[in-house]
Amino acid sequence: MSILVRPAVQADLAAVAPLAAKLVRLHRDFDPQRFMLLENVEAGYAQFFASQLRRKQAVILVAEVSERISGYAYGALEERDWNALLDRAGALHDIYVDEGARRKGVARELLTAMLARLEALGAPRVVLHTAWVNEGAHRFFEAAGFRRTMIEMTREAGG
Repeated sequence: MSILVRPAVQADLAAVAPLAAKLVRLHRDFDPQRFMLLENVEAGYAQFFASQLRRKQAVILVAEVSERISGYAYGALEERDWNALLDRAGALHDIYVDEGARRKGVARELLTAMLARLEALGAPRVVLHTAWVNEGAHRFFEAAGFRRTMIEMTREAGG
């Protein structure tokens, strides 16, 4: 099996947007009160990612497995954030591999390439968020050298 990780282009967004929608639905399944799910989320992601392709500090990568886009990663170099007490850093916003291509090294290839791209943009560190119930993701990122630093907590109004 061959894995090719490369920068996304506009023509890839028709394949990337449904993968992003699967990631949204996964998070929505984890906690429907916390994670939004808009109608036609695929079209929204296609439009959003099109805008990010024009952004110099953003990186969208695709993973082709046997010449089919089977995963993607989206990250960006973010400026200082006083609210998060975070200096300039790379942010890995999304990484997703379609079910049929999992456990074959695709996510690792995407992550390795994303880290290299963010570091080339000048990121002194890379941060990410992962759902607290997604233990598999926690293990994956910890094996890649990430450490736990924050826990998000949510309270619904009137609760």
